[in-house]
Amino acid sequence: MCITITNMITRTITVILECSPLHSMHQCINAPMPHQPMVTQQTSPAMTSPTPSALTPTTLMKLMWLASPALAVGGFSYSEGLESAVEQGWVIDEPSATQWLIDQMLLSQAKGDWSLVAQAITSWSEFKEAELEELNTWVLMTRETHEFRLQCVQMGRSLLNWLTTHQNLQDPRVQWCSTLDTPTWPVVYALALHLSHADVRSGLVALAFGWAENMAQTAMKTIPLGQIAGQKILNQLIENIPQAIEVAMQTQSTKRQLFSPHLSILSSQHEHQYSRLFRS
Repeated sequence: MCITITNMITRTITVILECSPLHSMHQCINAPMPHQPMVTQQTSPAMTSPTPSALTPTTLMKLMWLASPALAVGGFSYSEGLESAVEQGWVIDEPSATQWLIDQMLLSQAKGDWSLVAQAITSWSEFKEAELEELNTWVLMTRETHEFRLQCVQMGRSLLNWLTTHQNLQDPRVQWCSTLDTPTWPVVYALALHLSHADVRSGLVALAFGWAENMAQTAMKTIPLGQIAGQKILNQLIENIPQAIEVAMQTQSTKRQLFSPHLSILSSQHEHQYSRLFRS
């Protein structure tokens, strides 16, 4: 099982780093070799991002660690509204679960928390304390339900505890983050990515894959579905991760948002759901 997860994470990182923002996954996989001539489509500066340097084995393993469900932050205990969607009959099988999660990834995660993480990585590298406080406050202010706030606070605190255990306690960034009254998951995760020495795009790959794998597992438990169906959902999410990362990296701070009314309503209903497996 560990080998399968490792291979899938490595495949995801490789595919996304090789893909251009304007090419589909199929086009990227079947692109000509470097010695062959290839006509490229002109893009605007906003659509062009620098090619990240090759990841070192140590950095790659750290990203795999951060993406792993074995990371002790409690992410497996949250469904992020999916359990409530199943209860209400909005998600009933593999196709509906796949579409639900793809929409949630592209419309909510990519334009919200993942975009913030992309900005926060840069803020951590330059150690802009005021900007990091603003980002942390934005996370807290955009949690529309008690469960969503509980999730980002609990996972943020758990990840910070993990960092203080596995990183140099003398690192000024870790020390400063510990002084925040309520460190949140996106901001602390960005710190972990910065400490791994990964570029922004590779860091977002780890974040996105960890979320996708957790949500596929959640779908399997709540609907319920078998292992094959769960892997099909995960494969479809992987195919859409490149697009989500491009959205996250291009979303400006003034355009960042988490406005998902139906998801918030489902989360509110989940707080009073009679029988449930997850905390959100």
